[in-house]
Amino acid sequence: MKNKLINITLLTICFLIPVLPLLAQPTPPVDAPVDGGLSLLIAGGVGYGIKKAREKKKKQAEELQEKN
Repeated sequence: MKNKLINITLLTICFLIPVLPLLAQPTPPVDAPVDGGLSLLIAGGVGYGIKKAREKKKKQAEELQEKN
């Protein structure tokens, strides 16, 4: 058990050491605008939700009609 723990620890360290310099990158000087794209994504999500709700309502109506 102790030997397995040592092996896992060493393997983890070997994978983390090369990655550490990549994590120290500076932030970009200009932040990207979020408003325009976010608004489009929200509008698309609302539209998709409405479409799915209508399809579900139509399917339920068809199933109810088939039972009668």
